[in-house]
Amino acid sequence: MQKAVNKPAKIGSYHDDDVLFLLKDLSEIKLEDSAINRESKIQSGGHYSESLPIEYQPPIEYVDLFWKTLHEYKHKVALCVGIVAEQIYQVKGNNAILVSLARAGTPVGILIKRYIKMRYDVSLPHYSISIIRDRGIDENALYFIRSEHPDGNIQFVDGWTGKGAISMELTKACAYFKQKYGIPLDDTLAVIADPGYCTTLFGTREDFLIPSACLNSTVSGLVSRTVLNEQYIGKDDFHGAKYYRDLLAEDVSNEFIDVISQEFEHVWVEAAAAALQKNHEKIETGFFGMADVKRIQAEFAIESPHYIKPGVGETTRVLLRRIPWKILMRDPSSPFVKHILMLADEKGVEVVSYPNLNYLCCGLIKSVKEMQK
Repeated sequence: MQKAVNKPAKIGSYHDDDVLFLLKDLSEIKLEDSAINRESKIQSGGHYSESLPIEYQPPIEYVDLFWKTLHEYKHKVALCVGIVAEQIYQVKGNNAILVSLARAGTPVGILIKRYIKMRYDVSLPHYSISIIRDRGIDENALYFIRSEHPDGNIQFVDGWTGKGAISMELTKACAYFKQKYGIPLDDTLAVIADPGYCTTLFGTREDFLIPSACLNSTVSGLVSRTVLNEQYIGKDDFHGAKYYRDLLAEDVSNEFIDVISQEFEHVWVEAAAAALQKNHEKIETGFFGMADVKRIQAEFAIESPHYIKPGVGETTRVLLRRIPWKILMRDPSSPFVKHILMLADEKGVEVVSYPNLNYLCCGLIKSVKEMQK
């Protein structure tokens, strides 16, 4: 395996002891494009990772809803984080290396690291690296981690699962890495919520709102989505990202971490017991959400499954970053979809009652070809 030449980028508003970003800093490059231009390029064969969406700046009512939701569900989020952290530590112990998938995985990786530090007084290494659907994981970042921790046991971390595209991408990437370098990696993805039944390592399988899904970079250390554009990323570079310093005044990344962390001591006993039970159970996956996706694709005559994004977290992303067509809603009275209803109303997106859904909701992306007819 080649010697690692890259170093962690000094980007983002998180503390260095919370996470090291293995990303190339592209902050000085104009990568943002309008939603309609990006959607046209993506749907014409371009890749979403080659550019960035313009960061949505929400109205004050939406930010207020974020804070209300955070304080209402901080205990639930802390418990789910605790269950995952306990499972990781019970199995991998001090040998674990937390590797979160930027960017939704980053705050979750920090929370798991904080939990284990507070509970066991052990500070696990934590890196955030890029994985991109259909493009794979950042192998240069993995080189770096392996060179720094040759005996470490990598644990990949993300926020939640939708239909399982990233879980499948990770499994494929780990198999390729082993075939190419003879180095086995554990492809189990640790998440707070697994409504798609895509992994065996989760806090809950309930499709609920993880408050960090509500916002973009301002709850993710002011780091953009990751970028893989050959114009800016060489073969020996880490994948790239931008640091949005201009949003420092709106940044709530560290406050989010602190609010959840303050709940950890109240969930230790319950989390440890739940994790012990899970670690002795046979947990099935099944990717059950794909049945929903296939049915919706046929029913609404949707060209590609990539235009169907199930679950609270993924539906939120559709409204924040893509061109939404419709939102399918199993239960509009659920407290976990208030922000989705607010965003849909703001953007004039139709919300359709759809009771026959494994998830709470599902976001459908508009076909640009249809718009241009």
